[in-house]
Amino acid sequence: MDDVKLKKTSIVDPCNPSPCGPNSHCRPFNGQAVCSCITGFKGSPPFCRPECVVSTDCPSNRACSNQKCIDPCLGACGLSAQCTVINHNPVCSCFEQYTGDPFVQCIPKTKEPDVPINPCQPSPCGPNAQCQVINNAPSCSCLPEFVGIPPYCKPECLSNTECPTQQACINQKCIDPCPGSCGRNTECRTISHTPMCTCASNFTGNPFVQCTPQPIEDTIPQKLNPCQPSPCGPNAICRESYGTAQCTCLPNFYGNPYENCRPECIINTDCPFNRACIRNKCQDPCPGTCGLNADCQVVNHIPICSCSSGYTGDPFRFCNVLKQSTALSATNPCEPSPCGPNSRCRDVNGQATCSCLPDFKGTPPRCRPECVVSTECASNRACVNQKCVDPCPGVCGINARCEVFHHSPICSCDARQTGDPFVKCFDMTTPSPPVSVNPCVPSPCGPFSQCQNIGGIPSCSCLPNYVGSAPSCRPECSINSDCTSDKACIREKCRDPCPGSCGTNAYCNVVNHTPICTCPRDYTGDPFTSCRPMPTRKNYY
Repeated sequence: MDDVKLKKTSIVDPCNPSPCGPNSHCRPFNGQAVCSCITGFKGSPPFCRPECVVSTDCPSNRACSNQKCIDPCLGACGLSAQCTVINHNPVCSCFEQYTGDPFVQCIPKTKEPDVPINPCQPSPCGPNAQCQVINNAPSCSCLPEFVGIPPYCKPECLSNTECPTQQACINQKCIDPCPGSCGRNTECRTISHTPMCTCASNFTGNPFVQCTPQPIEDTIPQKLNPCQPSPCGPNAICRESYGTAQCTCLPNFYGNPYENCRPECIINTDCPFNRACIRNKCQDPCPGTCGLNADCQVVNHIPICSCSSGYTGDPFRFCNVLKQSTALSATNPCEPSPCGPNSRCRDVNGQATCSCLPDFKGTPPRCRPECVVSTECASNRACVNQKCVDPCPGVCGINARCEVFHHSPICSCDARQTGDPFVKCFDMTTPSPPVSVNPCVPSPCGPFSQCQNIGGIPSCSCLPNYVGSAPSCRPECSINSDCTSDKACIREKCRDPCPGSCGTNAYCNVVNHTPICTCPRDYTGDPFTSCRPMPTRKNYY
């Protein structure tokens, strides 16, 4: 009996140690270990794993909590609130006709008394317009001093170029700039929107201050020079013709001589592709570039030199005649290559056969890439590595739609989708809660402007100290020529430049935006420092 008991106690437990691996349960059966995953774990031993570790292991409408995929809405929202799961996260919102904090409690909306609707709030008339209610319908009209038809009301002018040449744009109205511009006993003429002051006949002096009668002994009439000061723009010359100033552009300059004359070009892109900008003129860049016996071809404003047929060498210095090969000495007709750049040469029966390299087009020696810039491609293609290709592949996110607009890929989600089109678009399975959208973010009003949300519609206006109409708000001036001739552009405002410019007892007069300081009669000295009375001559007897 003792031997039998000893054999029973020495039976080996197959589950000790456990062969089942982590997160598993082992139980002996008929002397064999039977393995199974612990409750809450899935898989097959020895690879038992929890249902999830992070939320991305679960469907998009579930979240990972305590290694289980559960509905994250349970207990997340307040009373009477609805919960929607988006990307594993609970989103709480109040039902329609309810209001309140969806994380605390939603309560029914109190019905507000019917308020008579004002068809002019918000105004449908656009900027610079006024709205009046007539028979419960909006009636739009432009504000005083504005012209046009709503919603396109605009000031009469924003710059001098919008006015006739004999008028100037002052306070957004085309008016005669002469009143108040000249001194006493003067005549004023407006030339190219600028008032030109001259002394009246038989008067002399500073026409911007005062003209006085000429002394009797001064009988020789002074002929006025209409070109002093010059009414012409930059890079223009003024010539007198029958007492009138006539402006013309300097040689090799083009444009309106009364406004601004400019050169034919400044950079290469101002010229056609087969020309380059040389000394402000579009010229052929080839002359003098290549060596003797070389041909020149212009590609994108750049001269490309290659040896002529039957010649070899450095095309930028000198090309030599190819030596005729003798019957005894076999030479390679492709050494050196006569095919030009971007090409390859093959020896076919002793003759050089030229062809363009892959991805290049044309005919040797004028092989060129398919494109250099995107504008050389169709509008739905972009230039990538000198090839016109579809720019969309790899740009947009999952399920996003890509459209090419002016060579650029534009990513968007379909109408029934939402998400970031650069990351992923996903179907809208449930109606999204109403979201208050601020029409001013991003602002549609342009620079130097402010945007106000009026009834869900953006209302644009220029910032203080800026003029114009959004989205074209601008400072009152940027350079002196934006102001009348008696003002200068100081801190983006047309101001009188005289204060603080002249010395004590000096007169200040503005000529072409510049303060001119002079000492008054019977005073002498430096008008920019101080003018003092002239010493009186004493008679001694």
